[in-house]
Amino acid sequence: MSDLFSPVSISSLRLRNHFAMAPMTRVKSPGGIPNDENVEYYRQRAAGGVGLIISEGTLVRGPAAGPSPDIPRFYGDASAEGWAKVVAAVHAEGGSMVPQLWHVGVARGATSEFEPEEQSVSPSGVDPAGVPTGRATTRDDLDAIVASFVESATLARSIGFDGVELHGAHGYLLDQFLWEQTNRRTDEYGGSIERRSVFPAEVVAAVRQAVGPDFPIIFRYSQWKGTDYDALLATTPAELDQVLAPLVGAGVDIFHVSTRRHWAPGFPDDPTGLAGWTKRVTGRPVITVGSVGVETVFRSEAEAVPLTSRERFRVLEEQFDRGEFDLVALGRALLADPEWVAKAGAGRWDEIEAFSPQPA
Repeated sequence: MSDLFSPVSISSLRLRNHFAMAPMTRVKSPGGIPNDENVEYYRQRAAGGVGLIISEGTLVRGPAAGPSPDIPRFYGDASAEGWAKVVAAVHAEGGSMVPQLWHVGVARGATSEFEPEEQSVSPSGVDPAGVPTGRATTRDDLDAIVASFVESATLARSIGFDGVELHGAHGYLLDQFLWEQTNRRTDEYGGSIERRSVFPAEVVAAVRQAVGPDFPIIFRYSQWKGTDYDALLATTPAELDQVLAPLVGAGVDIFHVSTRRHWAPGFPDDPTGLAGWTKRVTGRPVITVGSVGVETVFRSEAEAVPLTSRERFRVLEEQFDRGEFDLVALGRALLADPEWVAKAGAGRWDEIEAFSPQPA
């Protein structure tokens, strides 16, 4: 059995193995409140052997945090009651769980089904193509957004979650500050790489102060964006250090490094993946992710991959043995088969239900 299936301790997390469930937006919480279907969905994956479950993106309180009223929220009494049932069910199956806290920023678009009276907000009031959309965040907006993340993180701790993940990837609000294309500010929040990291670091620092030193904070980031798979926050390891060092200083415990191909080199001329580079420059534990356990590349389902998912699992083991990551997140593989981890750990590869982009 691979060492990936052995217990691991990271920060205050005590996990039964090195596998995490990646956050996957489903828009199946009517009115933004987790229901019995949500409880069963997460319970099944915990029962299937996953060590750490990261919830789908959950909206913090506004302004203008998300596009749909059926994306689960992480504020208010009704939401707290629903999420308390979810985390209790996961714990009962032996798993650990953190919510992913999310503000989509300008990715919400010019109009929205949820809170349509609110304008979308972003660092500079432009979308990734440079088109004016919504409005740029004011100082009051930034204060409110920080307070919203703190409110949700504090709620997570109070109802029994094992930590929190802050969504700073894929072109959403915190990432919009990190990315030069969407951050055109000339104040202390824009300009250099280090200044573009200031606001995300302020969110991390405020959450850290609110939840205390022993409640893990995971920060998810990516080079790629939902609108641009070739986007880069950093072109070299030195630039990556400039992006992430403020977040380390603010209190991030674990980086969740989102890539579409876990086996791809993070930078030219070195085979180390982006997760491995992140661990190298920050000294923090990392989660890798990117088309693990499936036959197609995420968001390019027609793209052929050079090896089968079983053969690529050996590549993943080699990366793990080299110390490139601490946890590995599975997404689509767990949608197809909630028992993927248990089956793989027992060597029952032929019994795993394969993911198909077109459900039967």
